[in-house]
Amino acid sequence: MSLKEKYQKTVVPALQKDLGYANAMQVPKIQKVIINVGLGEAAQNSKVLDAGMNDLTLISGQKPMVTRARKSIAGFKLREGSPIGAKVTLRQQRMYDFLTKLIGIAIPRIRDFRGLNDKGFDGRGNYNLGLKDQLIFPEIDYDKVDTARGMNVTIVTSAETDMEARALLKQLGFPFKKSKAEQAAS
Repeated sequence: MSLKEKYQKTVVPALQKDLGYANAMQVPKIQKVIINVGLGEAAQNSKVLDAGMNDLTLISGQKPMVTRARKSIAGFKLREGSPIGAKVTLRQQRMYDFLTKLIGIAIPRIRDFRGLNDKGFDGRGNYNLGLKDQLIFPEIDYDKVDTARGMNVTIVTSAETDMEARALLKQLGFPFKKSKAEQAAS
């Protein structure tokens, strides 16, 4: 069953019951996923930008956008307008495909993984997740990687609160760390 089907068939009824919604349209949903890769050394070496963009294209299945510096910073040898990263915004089916891959394949491949951190919520129902390298994704060939690049994955939901967003992501299969209360209960 795809993640979208799982959301419609099991997550919506479960959240409607748990959170006390009268209408299925009140249940929060994932609106978009933004993947951001910082490539600070791209200002001096353009090959780094190409490699980072290629990795992000393979991971997301969509062509990334180059992010540029907003202002010059002499200490970092950075000029306004020089490329410093890449980002991609996923919606609809590509978003669900990426989340399926993230939950089912990439996260279990993280070394010494003990659960996702609860502190990644922003207070408005969105979740930020930092990944240390791109090698956890199956599309990335280990032999072709020059350096490990971290990335930030932002999951934007329609939830009003962090509690609603956490319930949504937990129902979808995100492996959060157990809180002390949950550990004591089990």
